[in-house]
Amino acid sequence: MRKITFILVATICAFCQAQQTSYSFDFTKEKEVRPGISVDVPDGNYKVTIKIGSKKKAGMTTIYGESGRLFIENLPTRKGEIVERTFTINKRNPKISDKESVKIKPREKTKKNWDDQLSFEFSGDAPQVAGLSIEKVEDAITVFLCGNSTVVDQDNEPWASWGQMIPRFFNEKVAIANYAESGESANTFIGAGRLKKALTQMKAGDYIFIEFGHNDQKQKGPGKGAYYSYMTSLKTFIDEAVAKGAHPVLVTPTQRRRFNEQGKIVDTHADYPEAMKWLAAKENISLIDLHSMTRTLFEALGVEDSKKALVHYPANTYPGQTKALEDNTHFNPYGAYQIAKCVIEGIKMNKLPLADNIISDYQGYNPAQPDKVESFHWVQRSFVEIEKPDGN
Repeated sequence: MRKITFILVATICAFCQAQQTSYSFDFTKEKEVRPGISVDVPDGNYKVTIKIGSKKKAGMTTIYGESGRLFIENLPTRKGEIVERTFTINKRNPKISDKESVKIKPREKTKKNWDDQLSFEFSGDAPQVAGLSIEKVEDAITVFLCGNSTVVDQDNEPWASWGQMIPRFFNEKVAIANYAESGESANTFIGAGRLKKALTQMKAGDYIFIEFGHNDQKQKGPGKGAYYSYMTSLKTFIDEAVAKGAHPVLVTPTQRRRFNEQGKIVDTHADYPEAMKWLAAKENISLIDLHSMTRTLFEALGVEDSKKALVHYPANTYPGQTKALEDNTHFNPYGAYQIAKCVIEGIKMNKLPLADNIISDYQGYNPAQPDKVESFHWVQRSFVEIEKPDGN
């Protein structure tokens, strides 16, 4: 039986201090370990300095922000030891202007990514947090993620994406702003105002990573297709980012888990990955080929063990789950973590200046030699959803 840690989040409101952009909290005098905290703050990037540990107990602490973004992973502390860690987090709400807002889906209305608060969750085998400070910063490099359910911050176990894992691999000079949403294609993302909202926050020197294809390939009719509407929408992302002085990076879609009789992955995305590659070459911009890297990853794991990277669980693994979960598109935390490492390797292969801010404990990754499932330690969060995300 998988361990599930139940977490209640305390809220610190600041309605009467709407412009306050720095906070400091001391938890050492509290009798019980605080499970989390939320603070009302304006949109932007915030540098977070967190004190982890306890004078009374040893700890093993994991820190998430907003809708499940991973920042600190399984950090051990001895009894009496308190260590400081720093990272930068991005916060936003749906407002684009006084007259316009992002058209978020009903399921997103409860997501912490889209509210007026900056939220943190303290988890792990034995979470110990002594305090934290929050300060608004203007000089962090923001990496905007645009994509679908393989990229979105997944709130609920056992679903996960590479977009929510990747903050863990950057230092405090980088903030990840994950605008992805389940079920989106390139054109519907733009139509909902998600790109427009990102552009209101974007500055010169930032990055925008663009991964679509899963849902785009299902669109039929005049003007649709990889070299038509899909490419037109991708070109819109590129042009708008370049106009802001930002760096666009195209990311080919992750493979679906479908094997042939020889144990090789069968491509299911038609000519969409090739269209993206063609556009990247034409526009002379960077491309991370997750389509190829995830093929290598799945084939390295094999037909059966590759299930351990996706949402494949027998009935009754989770409360209310009466049927087996057998999803060959969406990742569990282990799979999402592996793919986040693929993205990091793609950043390095493209020699992006962003690579200078990869966290110091990152040791490199080869999708042909994935991390052993048994060595991946994940304390499940309290929020469980057995219904699969939009898209496939």
